Amino acid sequence: MGGSEKLPHSVVTDAVDARHWRVLLGRLRATFRADDFAQGAAFVARVAEAADAANHHPDVLLRWGQVTVTTSSHDVNGLTQRDVDLAATVTALADEVGLTADVPRSELLEVAVDALDIPAVRPFWKAVLAYEDQPGDDENGLVDPAGEGPAFWFQQMDEPRPQRNRIHLDVTVPHDQAQARVDAAVAAGGRLLSDTRAPAFWVLADPEGNEACVCTWQARSSS
Repeated sequence: MGGSEKLPHSVVTDAVDARHWRVLLGRLRATFRADDFAQGAAFVARVAEAADAANHHPDVLLRWGQVTVTTSSHDVNGLTQRDVDLAATVTALADEVGLTADVPRSELLEVAVDALDIPAVRPFWKAVLAYEDQPGDDENGLVDPAGEGPAFWFQQMDEPRPQRNRIHLDVTVPHDQAQARVDAAVAAGGRLLSDTRAPAFWVLADPEGNEACVCTWQARSSS
């Protein structure tokens, strides 16, 4: 499986099966429903065999009734034709055994920390979480080496903002699910603070002002 050129997210989105796959934070993810644990495990075994044959290995999470497959090309810190090809293979395997996708369950969470002095603040979070530097071109990101906890990133502040919380969640969702997620948050008592950067992200707050962003791959430099 060749192709090491980093692909724009729009190209990848158009190239993969929309029944299954969505681009999230430079990764390609699909979540499949399984009738039981045994069916999910059998599907994972077939994905593993295909990944070995292609020498391109995704992250796979198996739970009762659910299998999540996430692929990216670590050498370019993004998506390549290798990921598109692997996605096509996984889609074919899912179709063979009759698995369907659960697109809304495909999402990723990040924690953003606003800081005046990022070099001073970042080492604390790296140590207390036992995280590692995020590989690739993100100079301040931190990731869980076990691949379980959310990534942390640091946003530069110019001056203190005492009336605003300085830690917020970034919830990256499939691009075609974003507006529904925003609407659901508002219906649950939240407020839309800003949509000026939509569809890259919407800024929301709960009734007490704690903030979260709903994010997609769209309208960004990587799109």
